[in-house]
Amino acid sequence: MGTASSLVSPGEVIEDAYGGEGGEACEIPVEVKPKARLLRSSFRRGPRVIGASFKSTGSVDLEYTAEYERLRKEYEIFRVSKNNEITSMQKKEAKLDEENKRLRAELQALQKTYQKILREKESALEAKYQAMERAATFEHDRDKVKRQFKIFRETKEKEIQDLLRAKRDLEAKLLQLQAQGIMVYDPDDSDDDDNHTTVTAAGTPCDYWGGGVLGSEPSMGSMMQLQQTFRGPEFAHSLCDVEGPFANVSRDDWDAAVASLLQVSPHVSQALWSNTVRCYLISTQETQAELDIFTQRYSPRLQSLCEGLGHFYLNICFPEESAASYALERRQEMERSSVCVLLLKSSITSCVLEDAEEAFVKNPDGRPLVLYLRTVEAHPLSGPTRQLLERVNAADKAAKVKVVDHGGSPEEGASMIYTQLEKVIKQELLGLEGSDVDSKDSGIDEGREEDLGDVLWDLHDEQEQIEAYQQACSAAAQLGFQKYIDRLNDMVAAPPPTPPLLVSGGPGSGKSLLLSKWIELQQKHSPNTLFLYHFVGRPLSTSSEPVLIIKRLTVKLLQHFWSISGLSMDPSKILEEFPRWLERLSARHQGNIIIIIDSIDQIQHAERHMKWLIDPLPVNVRVVVSVNVETCPQAWRLWPTLHLDPLNPREVKSVVNTECLAADVKLTKDQDKKLERHCRSASTCNALYVTLIAKMITNCRSAWSLERTLEQCLLCQDTMSLYSLGLKVALDTLSTDRERHVMREMLCLVCASHNGVSESEVLAVFPDLGLPVLSSLLYTLQRLCIVGLGCGLIRFQHLQAGEAVRLEFMDGGTCSPAYRENLIHYFSQQLSQDRVTWRVADELPWLLQQQEDRAKLQLSLLNLFVSQNLYKRGHFSELLAYWQYVGKDKSSMATEYFDSLKHYEKSCESEDSMIRLANLYETLGRFLKDLGLLSQAVAPLQRSLEIRETALDPDHPSVALSLHQLAGVYVQWRKYGNAEQFYKQALEISENAFGSDHACVARELDSLAMLYQKQNKYEQAEKLRKRSVRIRQKTARQKGHMYGFTLLRRRAIQLEELTLGKDTADCAKTFNELGVLYYLQNNLEAAKVFLTRSLEMRQRVLGPDHPDCAQSLNNLAALHTERREYETAEDMYERALDIRKRALSPDHPSLAYTLKHLAMLYKRRGKLEKAVPLYELALDIREKSFGPKHPSVATALVNLAVLYCHLKKHSEALPLYEQALRVYEDSLGRSHPRVGETLKNLAVLR
Repeated sequence: MGTASSLVSPGEVIEDAYGGEGGEACEIPVEVKPKARLLRSSFRRGPRVIGASFKSTGSVDLEYTAEYERLRKEYEIFRVSKNNEITSMQKKEAKLDEENKRLRAELQALQKTYQKILREKESALEAKYQAMERAATFEHDRDKVKRQFKIFRETKEKEIQDLLRAKRDLEAKLLQLQAQGIMVYDPDDSDDDDNHTTVTAAGTPCDYWGGGVLGSEPSMGSMMQLQQTFRGPEFAHSLCDVEGPFANVSRDDWDAAVASLLQVSPHVSQALWSNTVRCYLISTQETQAELDIFTQRYSPRLQSLCEGLGHFYLNICFPEESAASYALERRQEMERSSVCVLLLKSSITSCVLEDAEEAFVKNPDGRPLVLYLRTVEAHPLSGPTRQLLERVNAADKAAKVKVVDHGGSPEEGASMIYTQLEKVIKQELLGLEGSDVDSKDSGIDEGREEDLGDVLWDLHDEQEQIEAYQQACSAAAQLGFQKYIDRLNDMVAAPPPTPPLLVSGGPGSGKSLLLSKWIELQQKHSPNTLFLYHFVGRPLSTSSEPVLIIKRLTVKLLQHFWSISGLSMDPSKILEEFPRWLERLSARHQGNIIIIIDSIDQIQHAERHMKWLIDPLPVNVRVVVSVNVETCPQAWRLWPTLHLDPLNPREVKSVVNTECLAADVKLTKDQDKKLERHCRSASTCNALYVTLIAKMITNCRSAWSLERTLEQCLLCQDTMSLYSLGLKVALDTLSTDRERHVMREMLCLVCASHNGVSESEVLAVFPDLGLPVLSSLLYTLQRLCIVGLGCGLIRFQHLQAGEAVRLEFMDGGTCSPAYRENLIHYFSQQLSQDRVTWRVADELPWLLQQQEDRAKLQLSLLNLFVSQNLYKRGHFSELLAYWQYVGKDKSSMATEYFDSLKHYEKSCESEDSMIRLANLYETLGRFLKDLGLLSQAVAPLQRSLEIRETALDPDHPSVALSLHQLAGVYVQWRKYGNAEQFYKQALEISENAFGSDHACVARELDSLAMLYQKQNKYEQAEKLRKRSVRIRQKTARQKGHMYGFTLLRRRAIQLEELTLGKDTADCAKTFNELGVLYYLQNNLEAAKVFLTRSLEMRQRVLGPDHPDCAQSLNNLAALHTERREYETAEDMYERALDIRKRALSPDHPSLAYTLKHLAMLYKRRGKLEKAVPLYELALDIREKSFGPKHPSVATALVNLAVLYCHLKKHSEALPLYEQALRVYEDSLGRSHPRVGETLKNLAVLR
C-alpha cells in the first residue's frame, strides 16, 4: 500500500499515537471521505505538512478529468431525458387543452340545450296549467249551461202548458160570452212599443178577445237576443238616431258603466277653480255692516266646512274705495269665482255696478248667484239700483238667482246670507245633496261609501294632474311642434315591440307643452286609444313620489275595465305588479295604450323604481317619457330619442308676436332687430327664455318702461338671470316696502314647503295683507311665469323659477331651515286633537323630516288624525317612509299606534268622541291589514265594532262597516267561514237600514260573491253578482246620485269646446252628439237646444234635403215624443221620412227605422189608416234585408196583423198570423214563447 498522504488535508500534522520515534511513519486507520470532498481538498492551497508523502499532481488531474467526463455524460443523459419528458408533457398539455376546448364547447351547447328544454318545460307546464284552467272553466261552463238549459226547458214546457190551458180557458169563456151575447171592449191603448192591441166587434165568433193577449213587437234591446238587427239596440230605449261612438249604446249600458266608474274614480268638482270655493262679494257702503259680520263670524264656518271636505275657501272682496285701481284683478277674480253674492240697499257706485253687470247680467249662468236686498221704507231704491235689479230680473230667465229679501238687522241679514251660501256650496258646488256633512247620527264621514274599497284615492293628486294637463294645453304658443308631433305619431304607428321613446331637451325647452298638445290631438283623432299621463312636479313633491305615480296609473288603467279587484296597497307590490296589470289589461283593450310620464328624471330614484321600462312592453303599449339632457340616466340614453332643438328665428318671432298680440303691445322695428340678434345662442333660443322675455315686455305699461325692460332683458344670457330680473321687476311694481317684504317671504315659504302654500294660508301668516294686494301680486307673478295656482296651492311654474328665488332671496338655500320652522309653527297651530286637514297631514310630517327632527316627527305621526288623513287619501308609502325614517319597523309601529289609541280612548267621553275613536280603530285595522299584519289587524277592528255597537246601535250602518272590514281580514287569512258570517251580518244590517236597492247592499253582495268564487261556489257567486249589478244600475239612474254622471258631462264639455269654430258638418255632428249625451242625462231641455242647433247648422251647410238633416229631425221627433208633444213629433218624423225616401234606397235600414217609429206614433194617436202603409213598407224592407224566414219579418207580420185587427180587418189579419207562426216555428223552434203568443192570437181570431 502506499502512504496515506493523499488523505491528509494541507496544514494538518499527523502525530504518532503510539509513541514512535520521530521521522518514522506508522500505519494508522484512516476513514475514507466522499470523492467530492477529496476533489475539493486536493485543490486547497497551504503549507505542506512535514514528513508527508504526496501523489503527483498529474495523477490527480487525470482522475478528476475522468470523473468529470463521467458526470458530464450522466448530466447530458439526464438533461436529454428530462427534455424528452418536457416535450412529451407539452404535447400532452396541448392535447389536453384541445380536449378541454372541445368539452367546453360541448358543455355550452348542453347548457343552451338545457335552458331551451327548461323554457320549453316551463312553457309546457304553463300551457298545461292554462289548459287545465280552461278545461275546468269549460267543464264549469258546460255544467252551468246544462243546468240553465234544464231550467229553461222546464220553464218553457211549463209556460207552454200554461198557454195551452189559457187557450182552452179562453175558448170556453168565449163560448160562454157568445152564448150570452155580451160584447167585449178594452179601450186602453198603451204608449209602449205596440205592447197591447184591442179589437171591438159583436155578434161573430171572432169578435172577442182580451186586450194584451195578442203578440207584439219587442223592444230592440230584446230583439238582439233573437237576431243581429240592422241598427243595433235603439239608442237609450228611445227613438233617437245617432251615429259614431254612441250608435250601439243603451241607457242601461251607460248606467252600468257609470256605476262601475264611480267605484274607483274620484269626483273632481268642475264648479271650483283650482280646488277653491271662491266667494266673490260685491258690497256697498250701506251693506258694509252685513259684510263685516259675515266675514268675521260666518266665513270661518264655511272655511271649516270646505277644508273638512278637502277644498279651500276664500272670500274675494275689493273695498269700494280702492276697487277702481284693481280693474284687471277684479275681472280675473270674477272669472275664477265659484259663487257671487251681491249686497244692495238703496244706492250703488260705478265699481259695484260694473261687477254686478258682469256677474248677474252678462253671464248669469256662469256660477251660482245670491242677491241680498235690504229693504227699508225710509230708504227707497235709487234709480240706478232699480234699473240694475230690472236688468238682473230680465237676464235671470231660468230663475236661478237666489234672492234674500231682508228688512231686519245686519246680524240677521248676515245669518241669512250664510244659510243661503252654505246651501249653495253643499248642493251646487260640492254635490252633497243638501245633507249635513257633520251629521252626528251617521257615525261615518261624508263620502264614506267611496272609502270602502282597497283603493284609496287622493282627490288632490288627481286634480293636480288634470290642472297640469289643462294648463299646458291652454298655452297659446305652438313653438313649431308639428315636426315633433309627426315623429311621435310615427312611433305610435311603428310595429311592435318598441322601446320607450325619450323626449329630451334642456330645462324649459317645451317638453311638457309638446306632450300635452300631442295628447290633445291624439284624443281627438284616436278615440280608441287609452292615454295614461302623469306630469311630475318639482323633486321631493308628492307628484314625484314613485309609488303614488304607479298606483295612480294602475288605478286609472283598471277603471277603464271597471274592475279594481286584486290591487295591493303594499308599496313594493304596487311597483312589482304594475307590469303584470299592464300586460293583462292591454290584452283586453282593442286599441293602443299610451303611457306618458313627463319629467321622469325628477322622480325619486327613477332608475330603480321604473325598471319595468327596460322590460319588453306588450304589443299595443307605447311609452313616452321626457327628461332633461343633463339628468337622464345612462341606461336610458340607448332608447330612441326625440331631442327638442332650440327655437329658430322664425319661431322666436312667432312666440313674441303671439304674446304681444294678446297684450295689445307692438314692438318697433329696431326692437324686433335687437331681439332677433340677441336670440341666436342655444341658451337665448330656449323656449322658456323667449317666453319670459315676451312676458316681461308685455308687462310694461309705457313705451319708456318697455324700452328699459328690453335693454335689461338683453343683458341676461340665460333663463336663470332672466328669472332674477323678473323677480326684481315684480318687486318694483309694488308700492310699499311692506308689500315687497311680503312677496319675498311668500316666495321663500313656497320654496321651503312640500307642495306649495295656499292663498288662505298666506293671508293667515300675514294678517295685515289684504286680498286685493295679494291678488295683484299673484297676478303679476303669474304673468311673469314665476308662480301659478295648482290644486289651490301657489307653486312655481318652472323649476328654474324656484332656483332663482333660492339664490336671490334665500342665500342659495341656507335660509331654508328658518322658513321651514315658520311653516312648522303655523301648521302645528292648525293641529288639533279633533280635526286635521289634508294640508296639515301633507306638510307637517314632511317639514319635520326635512328638519331631521325625529322626535317631533314621531309625535306628529302618533297624532292619530294625521296618520288617518294620510292613509285615507292613499299616501300609504309616504306614511311608511316616515316611520322608517323614525327607525320603527312594522310591528313596533303597530304597537305605538295601539298604545296611542288606548291613551286617547281614556279622554273620550261624549258620543261624538267615541264615534271618532271607532273610526280611528277601523283605520288602524285597515292599515295593518294592508301591511300584511293580519293577526294585529283583528284587535283594532274588533274594538271598532264594539264601540259602534255600544255608542250607536247594533243595527246601525256603521256596524256594518266594521263587520265588512273584519270579514276582509278573515278573507285574506283564508278563514272563509268567519268571513262569510260577517259579510252576511253586514248585508242584513245594510238591507234593514237602507233597503234592498242601496249601494251599500251592492257592496256587500260583491264581497260575498268574491268570497264564494274563492270557494268555487260559482252558482251562488253569479246570483249575487247579478243582483249587485241591478242595484248599481238602478242607483246610478236615481237623481240623488246624478253627480256620478259628471263623467258624461266632462265628455259633453269637451265636445262643446270643439264647436266654437265656424259652421261645419263636423260641428253639426258634434252638436248632435251633445244633444244625445244630454238626453242620456235626462236633461231634455239642453238636449233640445243642441239637437235644434245641429239641425239648423246642417240645413245651412249641407242643405235641407241632406240625410244628416233627416237624422237631426228624427232625433228631435224622438225627443218631442218622449215629452208627449206628439203633433210636433209627427211633423218632424214625416219630414225625416220624406228626406230619407228621396235620398236613400228603398230597403235602407235608416228608412225602416223612421217608418217604424212614425207608424208607432200614428197608432198611438189613433191614426190607424195612416199607419198601415208604413207597417207594410217596413215589412217589405225587412223581407228584403233579412229574407222571408227571418224572425224580424215574423214580428213585422204580427204587428201588421194587430193593426188590421184594430181596423176590424180580421180576414186580412188571419193569413199574416199564420205566416208569422210558420216563420217563428221554422226559425225559433216550436217551443219558443213567440210561437205560443202567436198561437194564442190565432186561437182568439179563429
